[in-house]
Amino acid sequence: MSRTLAPVPGLPPDGEPVPRDGSLPAAALASVGERGFGVYVHVPFCASRCGYCDFNTYTAAELAGGVTRESYADLVLDELRLAARVLDGTAPKARTVFFGGGTPTLLPADDLARILDGVDATFGLAEDAEISTEANPESVDPAYLARLLDAGFTRVSLGMQSAARHVLAVLDRKHSPGRAAQAAVEARETGFGHVNLDLIYGTPGERDEDWAASLDAAVAAGVDHVSAYSLIVEDGTRLAARIRRGELAMPDDDVAADRYLAADATLSAAGLDWYEVSNWARDEAARCRHNLLYWQGGDWWGFGPGAHSHVGGVRWWNVRHPSAYAARLAEGVSPGEGRELLADEDRYLEDVLLRLRIVDGIRVTSLAPPGPEKAARAVADGLLDEEAFAEGIARLTLRGRLLADAVVRDLLPD
Repeated sequence: MSRTLAPVPGLPPDGEPVPRDGSLPAAALASVGERGFGVYVHVPFCASRCGYCDFNTYTAAELAGGVTRESYADLVLDELRLAARVLDGTAPKARTVFFGGGTPTLLPADDLARILDGVDATFGLAEDAEISTEANPESVDPAYLARLLDAGFTRVSLGMQSAARHVLAVLDRKHSPGRAAQAAVEARETGFGHVNLDLIYGTPGERDEDWAASLDAAVAAGVDHVSAYSLIVEDGTRLAARIRRGELAMPDDDVAADRYLAADATLSAAGLDWYEVSNWARDEAARCRHNLLYWQGGDWWGFGPGAHSHVGGVRWWNVRHPSAYAARLAEGVSPGEGRELLADEDRYLEDVLLRLRIVDGIRVTSLAPPGPEKAARAVADGLLDEEAFAEGIARLTLRGRLLADAVVRDLLPD
């Protein structure tokens, strides 16, 4: 599906066991929601598997008669009841709810509405809560979108990836080149105030004119948010196998940099400004508040197989396979597979890693030595904004965004 979700730091393959009842330390419960609280719902179903995707998703054939779409909403509601017992009223109302996958819109709209009602009953929803869902362009129509809007959804994120047919074919995307933009128009006409299109650049065989056409199509659709990600070749995917066999060329870093510069120029000219390295929005209201919750170190409970959560400095992850997830819930125990208790140093490192990626940047005085001195050198090298630095903020320049990972690594303690 799409890559709307934030680039949260990679989790270790294992950790300490999650208690059977899912209980959290008292210190975590005491601080939950200090930086905001949200909910993520993972829907692991896909009609087909895209060749580049390594997300925790399954087609009907891969599940082979196990967990079904028809039963899935009830499973998530079971985990919501577990969360209600664990948090016992300590969490504030959810500011954001994000349905990701997979393809959430393969579920009936009424099932997404039922899950959202369950979130409201468990935590309550803030009065201005952002309620988002990812969607494949071919999985929604105006009637489906209208039902989501009526249920309280406020934002739709559509996986477009490219406007070029041959690029979609390399990615194993099934929608026609114009369908994503058409679905975005339908979402706006239905009444959604916030609509995102996801793009991927650097696909083998993509030409400069293909990328320009994709950007132009996204702008013409009138969306208020665009996400653009460089193609990552993940081990174990069909795309990786094709590249290994020599059928396709490995994506080129220099080409990817040129694509990023083209994206920033086109989107900026259309009134969409960057607020995170891979995300552009019409204004502050159009920014994805759920992803900002991740980037700003907030708390969230992730529901569904393979979902990750973070509450009060405790991070845990659920078992990945839907059948194992269902079996745990049927036993009345937490589906959590492992967790880690984040030390202050861990939280600091992640804070720098994530906050530096957003336009707000990070206060220079919050950098551990020799971070401030390194930040000054980054300004001299054109990687951090000079005016922002004069005001005590480390903020990436356009050149710095191209080298964001290296800039972050340099600012961290040796």
